This record gives sequence, C-alpha cells and structure tokens, in this order.
Amino acid sequence: MTRIKLTAFSLLLFTSFKIFSQGEKKTEKNFSLSGSVDAYFRSNLNAPNDENYVAPGSSFANLPGFALGMVNLVGTYEGEKVGFVADLVFGPRGEDAVFASPFLRPGGSSNTVNQLYAYWNVSKTVKLTLGNFNTFLGYEVISPTGNFNYSTSYMFSYGPFSHTGIKADIELSEKASLMLAIMNPTDATEYNPNGNYAFGAQLGISDQYLNVLIDPAFFEIDFTGGFNVSDDFFLGINAAYLSGDDDGPGFYGVALYPQYATSETFSIGLRTEYFVEDGIFGAIGTGVADSSVFTTTLTGNYQVGDLMIIPEIRLDSSSDDFFLDSDLSTESSLSSFLVAAVYKF
Repeated sequence: MTRIKLTAFSLLLFTSFKIFSQGEKKTEKNFSLSGSVDAYFRSNLNAPNDENYVAPGSSFANLPGFALGMVNLVGTYEGEKVGFVADLVFGPRGEDAVFASPFLRPGGSSNTVNQLYAYWNVSKTVKLTLGNFNTFLGYEVISPTGNFNYSTSYMFSYGPFSHTGIKADIELSEKASLMLAIMNPTDATEYNPNGNYAFGAQLGISDQYLNVLIDPAFFEIDFTGGFNVSDDFFLGINAAYLSGDDDGPGFYGVALYPQYATSETFSIGLRTEYFVEDGIFGAIGTGVADSSVFTTTLTGNYQVGDLMIIPEIRLDSSSDDFFLDSDLSTESSLSSFLVAAVYKF
C-alpha cells in the first residue's frame, strides 16, 4: 500500500509540476534582443583620400580608410495583443541616421534612439503603432542588414529616415494592405516643435508599395517594389518625387536593383540610380540648380555564418564638375571601392 501511495503521489506531483510549468510557459514574456555591428574600409580610386575630401553625397559609407559603421541593439517584446520595440544605435552610421537632436540637444549631443514604439493588435486585421518608427518610404533602410548594397542611394539619403506619430496598419486581403499615419513634421522625432503635422499613407498590393507623405514643408510620392524574375534573380525598383512647399526645391529619381544568387552563400547585385535636384536643394552638393547624378554600384554579398562580407565598387557621375581628381582639379565623376563586414545576431 505504501509503495502504491508513494507511486501515486509521485505521479500526482509530476503531473502538477508539468501543468504548472506549462502554465508558466504560457505567461512567459516573449522578449528578444537582436541587432548588428558593422565596419568597413573605403578608398577613392581617382581622388584623394582624406577627411577634407568630399565623398559621394549619399549617407553613411563615406568616411575614408578603415571606418566604423554602428552597433545596433534592438529589444523586442511580442505579446498576443501588445508589444514594443526599442531600437538603439551607437557609432557614426547611427548618429548620421538619427542626427544630433536639433531641439532637445542643440549643442550636438547624439541621440541613440533609432526606433521607439509600442503597438496594439486591435484585431486580426488592424494594428495601431505609437512612437518613433523608421520611414515607410523608399527601398533601402538604415540597418545595413536590410540592404543588399552597403553604400546607400541618393533617394534614400535625402528622403526622411524616421517619423514620430501614430499609424494604423490595415490588412485589406491576403495580398493587399493599407497604412495611414499622423506624424510630427519630418525630422521632429522627439516632440512637435510647432503644432503642425504630417500625413502619410501606403498602399501595398502583392509586395508593391505606393507611398505618399504630405509634410508641412514638402510633398513626396514614392514607389517601392520588386519582382522575382526567377528563383535566383530578383529585380528591385524604387522611384521618388519630392516637391517643396510653394513649388520650392525638391528632387526626383529612379533606381533599379538587379540581384542574382550564384550559390547559397554568394550573391551579386547592381544598383543603378538617376537622381535630379529640382532646384538648389543641396542633395548632390554642387550648389547648381537642376544638377543630376547617375550612380552605378556593383556589390557582392558573401555569407559566412552570421557574418556578411560586402565588397563594392561605385561610380558617381554628375552633370556638373563637383568631384576632385588626384591633381585636385574638378571633374564630374568619382570612382570608389569599399569592403564592409556586417555581423547580425
């Protein structure tokens, strides 16, 4: 009898522990930490390499010699109904992405917040997000893990990086979606300094997206999409038009991103971009009205575990003599080479 009682008690205890453990597992918070680190080497092929020389007018990968990208730490909690994202960046790429806060820190102290928002899944088809989130415009993103090329395009560099506000993501069908947003004026990521607001919308159909941003200072429309031509060949597309308030300065451009996977560990891609300043916007840096630039970037992606090695050759050709050659004479083109290491965890 004693043995039977002990066996029954042991079985009951095991069952209770298992049920208790399962109950604990169900209520366990689903928190994760991810991110990346990146660094690179960059060299001009037909121009000097020093800090006083102007590199391509696009963002991030424009420092000479061995240079740092950033550390990106992303804390995420995904609940059944609610969750949050805290995305922090440290390093030159991160500081360029979020600026030195122009309102709360006019002295130039860098802001480390790339994204900071909470969300609520109101239903299976509606999600509300409040806070600071990366822009819905454009083909490229701030994190180097989300781009094929390491250097960035002119359209990405001079479009908005992030917004602060509230947005609603609505699933219209299996292949269609709609996003509507009310936000602070562009670049006012910590608070609203003047009481004006921007409005954004995105219509997605089969992974093709039409984006509209109505800001107090400008209007921008953007198309971002792509097609799988085959199992190994992908063609990405981005086109954008920005017009300043009262027909002020702006820009427009188009870029193609053909990418071909030669194996499971290596892919090669080409970004071709035509970018035009509509007025003296300063995007290219020539200071000349209606300047244009055509950029061709050949990039390889070689994956070693969680590490991506990215060699890249880039040629920028401007309509005006803006770049310097090795003799410090002005010319209309700049060729450069870089190799980057991006580790994702």
